[in-house]
Amino acid sequence: MSFRDPLYLAALALVPLLVLVHLALQGRRRAAAAAFASPALMPNVVTGAPGWRRHLPVALLIAAVAALVVALARPERTVAQPKRQATIMLVTDVSGSMAATDVEPDRLTAAQEAARSFVDKLPRSFQVGVVAFNQLAELRLPPSTDRTRIEPVIDELIADGGTAMGDGLASGLTAIEAATRGQRAQPGGRPPAAIVLLSDGKNTSGAAEPVDVARVAGRRGVPIYAVALGTPEGVITLQGIGGLNETIPVPPDPTTLKEVARASKGRFFDAPDAQELESIYDALGTRIGFEETKEEVTAGFAGGGLVLLLLAGGLGLRWFGQPL
Repeated sequence: MSFRDPLYLAALALVPLLVLVHLALQGRRRAAAAAFASPALMPNVVTGAPGWRRHLPVALLIAAVAALVVALARPERTVAQPKRQATIMLVTDVSGSMAATDVEPDRLTAAQEAARSFVDKLPRSFQVGVVAFNQLAELRLPPSTDRTRIEPVIDELIADGGTAMGDGLASGLTAIEAATRGQRAQPGGRPPAAIVLLSDGKNTSGAAEPVDVARVAGRRGVPIYAVALGTPEGVITLQGIGGLNETIPVPPDPTTLKEVARASKGRFFDAPDAQELESIYDALGTRIGFEETKEEVTAGFAGGGLVLLLLAGGLGLRWFGQPL
């Protein structure tokens, strides 16, 4: 919680002062009672003591004062509000290594399921596009707010070929620039855009280096959220010369993906299984789709203070015939 006028919080020093005043008054009451009659005769003079009831109205009054002081400081809470506008590119690896089954049921199927869940969590006003890359990068869907077009594109992804990660990122960045041209930038000058990159292997083909493209994206205010899918034990089986099957290790390349995220001012994620991938994409949907804003909650503290004040006065009148 934060405060718009925090200087008023200095008045909270009244709280311990009020406690001390109350204790001093109670001491004076006890002294007056002792002067009125000796302690041995008090049980015969006073048939009942108020006990805790003597303190409750004062405690409520002190709490009311504290709440009203906090209200004067105009407290604020941080809330997540959906962004009104953004362009998100899903840049997905569809190289042959995405057929590995170390991520159940296989890497590509897990990626497709997570991507669908991710898109569902984004505000409907967001433009979402899809780039798929193996040895070539292809813009499968330009950024669009039409959600009915996205799922079929995701479903049609097939694992085959090499890995041109840099070209995939370059294609995604180009699509963002085309879609955001003429859009209003966010405060600070950054366009409302981001790239979600999912890959499971090293960059093996293409003209562009992934980190070089990431630096360009960083300068243009487009963060890349890079997800490394798979485990070091991942393998695929290919048919070699003579019809013999050949087992090829296909470990992910977190080093490159970390560099891509860092260079673009984005973030890196490691997804060794389908559950973790789903969790990452869920978190990304919230992170990208919402922004933190300040909401003033002065009325709540002021209302609570008034309720406590009325309750203190009411109990005092009921029990002692006076507000306090």
